[in-house]
Amino acid sequence: MTRFNAQALLVSSLPNIRYFTGFTGSDGVLILTLNTAFLLVDGRYFTQAKEQSHECDVVCYKKKIESVQTILKDCGITRLGFESERVTVATHATIVAALPSVDFLPLAAEIDELRQCKDHEELALLAAAAELSSRALQQVLLDLRPGQSELEISLALEFAMKRAGAEACAFDFIVASGVRGALPHGRASNKKILSGELVTIDFGSVCDGYYSDETVTVAVGTADAKQREIYQIVKDAHDLVITAVKPGVSLAELDTIARNHIADHGYAEYFGHGLGHGVGLEIHEKPAVNGTSEMHAAVGMVFTIEPGIYIPDWGGVRIEDTVVVTASGCSLLTKATKEFTLVAA
Repeated sequence: MTRFNAQALLVSSLPNIRYFTGFTGSDGVLILTLNTAFLLVDGRYFTQAKEQSHECDVVCYKKKIESVQTILKDCGITRLGFESERVTVATHATIVAALPSVDFLPLAAEIDELRQCKDHEELALLAAAAELSSRALQQVLLDLRPGQSELEISLALEFAMKRAGAEACAFDFIVASGVRGALPHGRASNKKILSGELVTIDFGSVCDGYYSDETVTVAVGTADAKQREIYQIVKDAHDLVITAVKPGVSLAELDTIARNHIADHGYAEYFGHGLGHGVGLEIHEKPAVNGTSEMHAAVGMVFTIEPGIYIPDWGGVRIEDTVVVTASGCSLLTKATKEFTLVAA
């Protein structure tokens, strides 16, 4: 607020509201001044907000915009920062019309970037989600057999996670077998898994609001030389990046390390997405780990490392771990083995 000469911040995204206040409801708005925090909720969430957000003045509104208008006027706010990447054009127009004397300061990444470096409590929650997810996967892989559908694997993984205590799945799981492995975001389908196919499983859970994200690629029954070769190329790219992560390293450089290794083996055109993304109260958050990133790794940052090779009409391999940057390098939050694995052999 001092950096941008803002008298207050208007926070409307639920992950940021939760980060600042602990409030977990599905609707609300937060007004932060230099000295006070006002959490505005409707009648459904008033009691919950009072219980969860002890350091806020909780306000129960009937009309959200009118309540925001009243508080800003009472506090004499004339320069207001807002989440320009989170607010719709329609909502912004309504607020501007209601507050003609206020200068609005668009803060895009600046507010989200406050969440990039996790504290010990956040890291513990991220680790718990990752541990739960990895254990659930191991249970499912023990029972994976040719003839099962991708959807059956996805559902079994969801059940295993929720039985273990996950509050939700992090996203619609990706289970892509055989030629469908060439789809980086190939959501589980009715396709039957065949012996001799690779299966890519991208999965995660949510624990106390914090997400996990992990991908394994396994071979079912048997594996040929090309499958093993491409797997090893991706695995080596993954390992080279893990070794390179340390405070101060450019996130764009990490992307380049993986991309160059895959290119050196002749598969440059088959790795089309960025190397990774931040994970926390959202499955995709700051920082982005790609070739255009201007960020550098810092202690406490949590992000994914997920190189892949995707070949149309053949299939694909992706290997993903979530790491936390430490003073001496990084450590893995995700736990499933990334060594080449045969299941139902």
